[in-house]
Amino acid sequence: MRLVRNTLLAILVFAALVLAHYTLPQHDVVRVVNTYQERQDFDDWTRIFWSKPDDLSDVLMNRDVQFIQTVKKKTFLFGFIQRDAEEVMVYRNEDTGWRWPPYFKFDTASLQTEADDLRSTPEAPKWAVMTHYGWRAELFSAFPNAVAIRPVDGPNPTIIPWFNIGFFAVLIVLLLFIRAMWLQFRERTIDPALEDTRDAWERVDEELDARRGKLSRWWKSWTGG
Repeated sequence: MRLVRNTLLAILVFAALVLAHYTLPQHDVVRVVNTYQERQDFDDWTRIFWSKPDDLSDVLMNRDVQFIQTVKKKTFLFGFIQRDAEEVMVYRNEDTGWRWPPYFKFDTASLQTEADDLRSTPEAPKWAVMTHYGWRAELFSAFPNAVAIRPVDGPNPTIIPWFNIGFFAVLIVLLLFIRAMWLQFRERTIDPALEDTRDAWERVDEELDARRGKLSRWWKSWTGG
């Protein structure tokens, strides 16, 4: 039973971490190469990788989507440490509207204009920090969604993910608070109820033993045993 419980708990924790990694904002150091607009077809199961800024997004089989092509500085340790190497990265630029994830993004046109203004060449690079969420999965034609872009002085800026730090700090405090409430509830309500149940069963067991003893003595008195 403990193995099943621990397995289910591990699965839930892993699923929560995957959801957090997809949903929380990430920051890439990029050089914008090009921006363009392209009509995308949506299958029923691939819609999860695209935004749904309005009700029509659920029924349309295709629509025009804006993209930002970049050259990105490679990183490791979930983006905390930058490397000198570069790779190609393409971002989609879609509004999230009032839906999940709750970025409340309505400025797709403005963001596309800002990205256009930051286009540069390898000889005269303009570096920027691209804030986004989501993953790039070529097999599923999935692209991270750009949320904001801002210019920086060079390819090695200091990026501190304040929102993510605050999010996990609040989450840890909330989990500790819930755990404390649960322990208090168990101590005040569940443990006494279990103790009362055990006492009741012990009284029932004692009463049954007493009745069995009386019945045994009565039987012996009649049989002479």
